[in-house]
Amino acid sequence: MDHNISLITTLAAGFGIALILGFIAERLKVPALVGYLLAGIIIGPATPGFVADVNLASQLSEIGVMLLMFGVGLHFSLRDLLAVKRIAVPGAVAQMALATVLGMGIAWWWGWDWGAGLIFGLSLSCASTVVLLKALETRGVLESMNGRIAVGWLVVEDLATVLVLVLLPPLAGVLGGDMAGAAGAAGTPGAHTAAAAAEASGGDLWLTIGKTLLQVAAFVAVMLVAGRRILPWVLWQVSRTGSRELFTLSVVASAIGIAYGAAELFSVSFALGAFFSGMVMRESEFSHRAAEESLPLRDAFSVLFFVSVGMLFDPHILIEEPIHVLGVVLIIMFGKSIAALALVLAFRYPLNTALTVSASLAQIGEFSFILAGLGLSLKLLPQEGMSLVLAGALISIALNPVLFAFIEPLRKWILEKSEFARRLEQREDPYAELPMTTERKYLEGQVVLVGYGRVGRRIAAALESNGVPYVVAEQNRELVESLRKRGIAAVSGDAVDPAVLIQAHIANAALLVVATANPLDVRQMANIARALNPTIEIVLRTHSEEESALLNKEGIGKVFFGEEELAKGMSGHVLARFAPRTQAA
Repeated sequence: MDHNISLITTLAAGFGIALILGFIAERLKVPALVGYLLAGIIIGPATPGFVADVNLASQLSEIGVMLLMFGVGLHFSLRDLLAVKRIAVPGAVAQMALATVLGMGIAWWWGWDWGAGLIFGLSLSCASTVVLLKALETRGVLESMNGRIAVGWLVVEDLATVLVLVLLPPLAGVLGGDMAGAAGAAGTPGAHTAAAAAEASGGDLWLTIGKTLLQVAAFVAVMLVAGRRILPWVLWQVSRTGSRELFTLSVVASAIGIAYGAAELFSVSFALGAFFSGMVMRESEFSHRAAEESLPLRDAFSVLFFVSVGMLFDPHILIEEPIHVLGVVLIIMFGKSIAALALVLAFRYPLNTALTVSASLAQIGEFSFILAGLGLSLKLLPQEGMSLVLAGALISIALNPVLFAFIEPLRKWILEKSEFARRLEQREDPYAELPMTTERKYLEGQVVLVGYGRVGRRIAAALESNGVPYVVAEQNRELVESLRKRGIAAVSGDAVDPAVLIQAHIANAALLVVATANPLDVRQMANIARALNPTIEIVLRTHSEEESALLNKEGIGKVFFGEEELAKGMSGHVLARFAPRTQAA
């Protein structure tokens, strides 16, 4: 028997140690991602003991990148992004530019050339979507306005980074990269992209960039025109077989196959191909099933991606260059955060939103590793730069939960100590109160509807079709603006704030309908509403049986649990169909 089983030993060691360290990290209330990176360091060449096969790990990490980006595409919602575009797009671009400049500045101070500084700064500018989603889900604010702004901000960062990944290889020669060496590079994420672009480095720069953008445009056109028709059709045909294994296989084959085809036929990165594969699949009616059934494989290879990145880290950097590491951490956790805080406040959002967004961006992750790996393979970024990016990621991800925990205490302390901050909180917002021309029917005996999401929109449509006057209280100022233009009475703000409910005239309202599902917020809204209007009736929704039972026990109002109401509706339909037979018998 051949005992040269480096693939099996690499997988066994990577998965096994990642499991142990990921479990320990979660128990310490630290993202499991930190454990995966540490597992890679342990089995990497920079530490004593067992050393995994770096070349094999890098190829497995390429699959991890594909599936990771496929997952990002599956969850990418253009509608969600457009809802917060006024703050997310300019905010993300400005924050990335500032972080890149800070990174370039510190790299120049260290004596690096400007090409290395640019890659280094870009690597520090993009936060981790994986870490952010985990942090927001843990705190139950993913569906809140603050959560939507933070996610939209990171989606813009992700799209900008994908564009950088596309343009970086043809620009490598101008930036000082060694394309001859990059073409044969292996062992780092993004090496395939570098090799694909090597032949383009000798031509005219603008011609090369134009050719690259045309190839990307051609690929995007093919995916949006043909992919949106063919991919759903293929999934439908496979689903008709009733085989779960075939469906999962078709999803994974689509993700990896399209990513590979994009690289071979259009010379674009694996990451971009996989991202568009997921985005097109999202348009299919099978998107939720595809996301659910591909999740275990995506998670497994994502772990391998982070493990392989950890293998590139040299822990000696912490001892030999502690000042450099400190500078990187300060840029990630303070430079980016302060920039985001100022930008959000400049867009007239409250302090709580600004602090949430700034805490969300105070870390770096998967895209930083992909960018730094590509820079390394293009001979643009020195090995020290990769180690510094990894050190910054490990430290910032580990400390990110601490920043989130300090948001509310810090907000209260700032408001208590700063007159300027109090003025910012109290400044006039044209959408924070109803216009003077609002009809009386919206001010007395009306329904106050909190939240205008998927559930809120349906409730509003039902009220409107039956001629019931209502006022919407919604955190999304852009959404409130669009509602006002349609002639719908709406106020901007978080209904947990008494001022928002007061402006919605809750004191004279007949009914409060809470279409959001955070139980803590629901209790605060109910208490405020009852204090201002003791006789008001309250209707609210929950996402779980436990919350439903607890809220019913507390007697807050009429509680609707989604799955229960769905079951009642379906049961009622079935029983109504059988009622004539029962009566006839």
